[in-house]
Amino acid sequence: MPNLILLHGALGHSEIFEPFKSELSKYFTIHTLLFSGHGNTDIPEHGITIEKYTNELKEFIAKENLKDVHIFGHSMGGYVALCYALENPESLHSIMTLGTKFDWTEEQAVKESKMLNPEVIAEKVPRYAELLKAQHGSKWKELLPAIAEMMILLGKNPPLKDQLATINFPVQIMVGDKDNMVTLEETVSVYRNLPNAKLCVLPDTKHPMDKVRPNLLLNLMKDFWNLS
Repeated sequence: MPNLILLHGALGHSEIFEPFKSELSKYFTIHTLLFSGHGNTDIPEHGITIEKYTNELKEFIAKENLKDVHIFGHSMGGYVALCYALENPESLHSIMTLGTKFDWTEEQAVKESKMLNPEVIAEKVPRYAELLKAQHGSKWKELLPAIAEMMILLGKNPPLKDQLATINFPVQIMVGDKDNMVTLEETVSVYRNLPNAKLCVLPDTKHPMDKVRPNLLLNLMKDFWNLS
């Protein structure tokens, strides 16, 4: 069976893929990777960077000795998958991304990072604070500024900028039409820069993975991977 790696986004958790695993396991051997700092893993001593997470994906694929690999990445997970593909194109067959932000500038990164203040989230969005605590434990308040710093570094030096044309295998770039973090314009721009890409806009779909209708996404996956 081919291998499918499911990659969660920043502040997410691999458990978000539970509604999809049963159906997808009919066609793939399913793997999930928990990026460091998330769940019960420690925040890296030298901080979180996209390069660090790309290396974690590389180490995971090598450790599991995975061949015939496909990747689905939500949000940051999609960004990490494409960064890995730049360096290791021969080891992948395809990538699907959903809600991945590509247009990183210093101004944009600072704006996004300011929204990751743990005290403000605890006060203004208590349900989200409870979810973060449930998924990442008591360290969730340390994880937020670490992710904010990662965003700022991304804004200063976005590794995917002007590199995408070198990725020749099939990629499907997807975004929800109600995503308040990722614009349709930046998604279309990336789609046009990939030589072997498909574009999909999910109707009535917001950014968080738990707001995506499983049947809708599963049907898109089956279409992209020619599953029946």
